[in-house]
Amino acid sequence: MTTEIPKFKVRKKKLGSYPYLSVVLSITLALFVIGVFGLLLIYSKELERVVRENVTMEVYLKNQISDTQRLQIEKKLSSQSFLPKQTSVKPIEFVSKEEAAKKLIKETGDFRKLLGENPLRDAFVVRVDPAFQDTISMAKIKRQVEQIYGVFEVYYVENVIDSINKNITNIGLILFGLAALLLLTVVLLINNTLRLALFSQRFLIRSMQLVGAKNSFIHRPFLFRASVHGLLAGLIASGLLMSLISVANKKIEDLSLIQNKDRVGILLGCIVFLGIFLAVAATFQSVSKYLKLSLDELY
Repeated sequence: MTTEIPKFKVRKKKLGSYPYLSVVLSITLALFVIGVFGLLLIYSKELERVVRENVTMEVYLKNQISDTQRLQIEKKLSSQSFLPKQTSVKPIEFVSKEEAAKKLIKETGDFRKLLGENPLRDAFVVRVDPAFQDTISMAKIKRQVEQIYGVFEVYYVENVIDSINKNITNIGLILFGLAALLLLTVVLLINNTLRLALFSQRFLIRSMQLVGAKNSFIHRPFLFRASVHGLLAGLIASGLLMSLISVANKKIEDLSLIQNKDRVGILLGCIVFLGIFLAVAATFQSVSKYLKLSLDELY
């Protein structure tokens, strides 16, 4: 009695087949990584804006000045060139000594019982435009404001200004270097992926060339397919980035405060464009290379 050994069908790969799925997934992954880094750049820029918007000077007023004099001081401050042109908060805010006392009492306790009076002064909290947020400009502004009649003293934390400028400069240089390195890595990854994918179709390219097809005619279907794959990968990567933003906003409190929707929209558009451009450029380069090779070199 003989037993039949079951035969398993082995699916053979077609000559000249193109790995559609792996190409789209590879491009999507590369675009997603660069998109995540792009989001980090956007959030860091918005965080810098928020930090700089909160760089202030405290302009303390002399005691026993009239409301008219206080309004004149506010008017002079409002006309100064160092005030921010565009800001989400008021550039000048008045804080009375009673309000300042309530805040201080809440934080430290009632100091008036010990002193018998309120030693604080009325003050204006003045925000400074980022263009003037350096040591020399801040010192010049301080001297200028202290010359206004009715101003007792101008105060700001000098060390904080220097620290903000140094840290922002260092972080900017690091992020710029990483962005350049990451972009180069993504370009090489997409280029190598498409070169490997087109390697299996080198004989198809040669066959088209042998029947008399022009180079432009041969390029056309490959470039069209590459543009479709780049578009699809860009859209998938953009969708993943939007999902990541949505999850991050739910998990991280107040993250939406430093989210710039316009810049995020531009980033997503750039991701789609970058996917199409890199896919088409890498495909054009690879097809052109195979068109120039001899038959022996193709083997």
